[in-house]
Amino acid sequence: MAKATLMPGKEKRVLAGHPWVFRSDIAGVEGSFTPGDVVQVFSSRERFLAKAYYNPASQIALRVMTLRDEPVDRDFIHRRIREAVDYRRTFADLRSCRLVFAESDRLPALIVDSFGDCLVLQCLALGMERFKEAAVEALVEALHPKGVYERSDVPVRLLEGMEEKTGILYGEVPDRVEMTENGIRFLVDVKQGQKTGFFLDQKENRAAIAPFVKDKRVLDCFTHTGSFALHAGHYGAAEVTGVDISAQACAFAAENAALNGLSDTVHFVEANAFDLLSEASRRGEQYDVIILDPPAFTKTKSMVERAVRGYKEINLRAMKMLPDGGYLVTCSCSQHIVPEQFREIVRSAALDARVQLRQVEFRTQGRDHPILPSAPETQYLKCAIYQIWR
Repeated sequence: MAKATLMPGKEKRVLAGHPWVFRSDIAGVEGSFTPGDVVQVFSSRERFLAKAYYNPASQIALRVMTLRDEPVDRDFIHRRIREAVDYRRTFADLRSCRLVFAESDRLPALIVDSFGDCLVLQCLALGMERFKEAAVEALVEALHPKGVYERSDVPVRLLEGMEEKTGILYGEVPDRVEMTENGIRFLVDVKQGQKTGFFLDQKENRAAIAPFVKDKRVLDCFTHTGSFALHAGHYGAAEVTGVDISAQACAFAAENAALNGLSDTVHFVEANAFDLLSEASRRGEQYDVIILDPPAFTKTKSMVERAVRGYKEINLRAMKMLPDGGYLVTCSCSQHIVPEQFREIVRSAALDARVQLRQVEFRTQGRDHPILPSAPETQYLKCAIYQIWR
């Protein structure tokens, strides 16, 4: 097995539990290897640190698999998959949750989501690609799904020297899978939908809106396939409007509303949420509850400043459209916007809107997307519920 030696002092991150080693932190690699192979990792003082898979073409050259000097093989992958699934058995509906969350489950770059009878898998790094077959075997053994579908159609694979890939890995998978989340039925487009087809990370946050929407008029911006909007309708909202720029997403959301008998209460509008908020606030239109769940406004540090402006604008517009005592549910899934920065964005918007905020809750991703304190990158989702006063 090849041996990677780190630059002096660079072992600190590994010892602290961070699962990534950047290419610039490696002093050298001894021995023969093929990109994607598992290698031993040592400090500059020859201290064994970890076993990690190595890809010299990637900025994240080493992804730690274990801090022990143990075999990393098929049995290892099976054990880690079982541990990930068993963790979720303690609290989650295994037919509606993230089963494997990459580094947080000590399976770097592997994502597995469960929708009803089917699983959707993403493999984002060359080293994990070597273990994909073993991972599928372990998932089938643990959960007996009807099918496993791969959605590795993400550009990050190109940086790893791999092609984007989709297709059936096991069994049969229909184009649309039905899933139940918090008692609400959803159709999930596992083959063509965004990422794995549905955003499971907001599941617990969607349930958290229940006390605030009953008999209320609700606006859900960036609704995608209607997840927050349908929860509001399910929890007794008087009227719900979901907004998305995609006609296809709105049509899909309307199907989900019909599936739950909510078509009379929940309807969808194809529009740019920025424009709609701006125009509606100028007209003086009001809603009792406004939900903002936009896509990531930045995926790089260089774009953070522009993202901050975008988040502030939509929050400012929403605050102007809420009456005294109204509720704002505002979210950010941009990893580069850290929680305290997001709080400051919302505070700044409140100052410009001339409203006062009362924080009801400040939440993050669900427990099926666990966070490693040693790796801040694993906490990316912010979901805050505020009450508005003037």
